[in-house]
Amino acid sequence: MLFMLIVKASKNSEAGNLPSQELMDAMTKYNEELVEAGVRIIAKGLHPSSDGIRISYPDPDEKPVVTEGPFKESNDLIAGFILIDVKSKEEALKWAMRMPDPQGEGEGQIELRQVF
Repeated sequence: MLFMLIVKASKNSEAGNLPSQELMDAMTKYNEELVEAGVRIIAKGLHPSSDGIRISYPDPDEKPVVTEGPFKESNDLIAGFILIDVKSKEEALKWAMRMPDPQGEGEGQIELRQVF
């Protein structure tokens, strides 16, 4: 079963600030554990929304609307993701619970979603 651990953005990640060395070391260790267990498919961080483009479809009979970042709703933004292949939702949750606070400073939030 494929699951995506979606790391939500924070004010710090949206500012383009890199994590502390401690957090980078902890995330490296966590990713190594995922690889050693044979469950990690891919893990990537994303550039801040200031480098992004949003395409929305407010009217089905009109062309899509293109909006360049940054986007103000930081709680709806994604800073990165990890795709894992596990045997159950419970196993996915166990891996998600082992992830260090991905933003540090108590700002981190992870959303766990199963992939179709």
